[in-house]
Amino acid sequence: MSDQTPRLYADLAWLWPLWGDPSEYAPFCENAARLIEEHARREVRTLLNVGCGGGKNVFTLKRRFAVTGLDISPAMLENARRLNPECRFVVADMREFSLPERFDAVLIDDGVAYMIAEGDLRSVFARAHAHLQPGGVMIVVPDDTTETFVQNRSQVTLAAAGGPANVDVVFVENDYDPDPDDTVFEALMIYIIRENGRLRIERDLHHLGLFPLDTWRRLTREAGFDVHEAEYFEDGKDYVQFVCLKPP
Repeated sequence: MSDQTPRLYADLAWLWPLWGDPSEYAPFCENAARLIEEHARREVRTLLNVGCGGGKNVFTLKRRFAVTGLDISPAMLENARRLNPECRFVVADMREFSLPERFDAVLIDDGVAYMIAEGDLRSVFARAHAHLQPGGVMIVVPDDTTETFVQNRSQVTLAAAGGPANVDVVFVENDYDPDPDDTVFEALMIYIIRENGRLRIERDLHHLGLFPLDTWRRLTREAGFDVHEAEYFEDGKDYVQFVCLKPP
């Protein structure tokens, strides 16, 4: 994982609530909840959301589970607490966390994309396995794999409705892999911000992991899970969901 914290998780975390409404994340969360309940070998009451970021997935998940959110960014967790004041949030590294309790389910959010080496992923899955009750389920979905990555992919997103009246934001993302022989690609974020009509442009470079699907399969099994796969289609893209059962 890069030692440099992306600005979206630090001084520019205030932009995150403007980058999509929680309702846009609801179909993914409802599908994940269904898979958890279908595959679990125990009653599912508690869920640990690893890499929960600003809490937009927690917003939907808390309707079905008692959710604890975990993230490395204190600034993002402030967003999560404002959105979900009734939930518990913990500042911790997803590769190293140790909590006193065990959970019926774990959802590893897309913060896992910041794991840029196999050892990072291995540690995340080991920590999730250790924090699951026997018969519990972990869900993890890679945003990009070497099979699905699109070189020089670019997208533009307008700020969600309901933000400050004096602020307009355009989010621009460009994904590029400068070295196909390693396990890292770059996501360059440009934030076009107008506050009271005054323009400023902020640049934010993210280093993200890029692994073959077989690496995800191997590492989840090595962590001790019985692994199932399911397809998920969203915004014109197919995703592989790993549904990982901790044997009873």
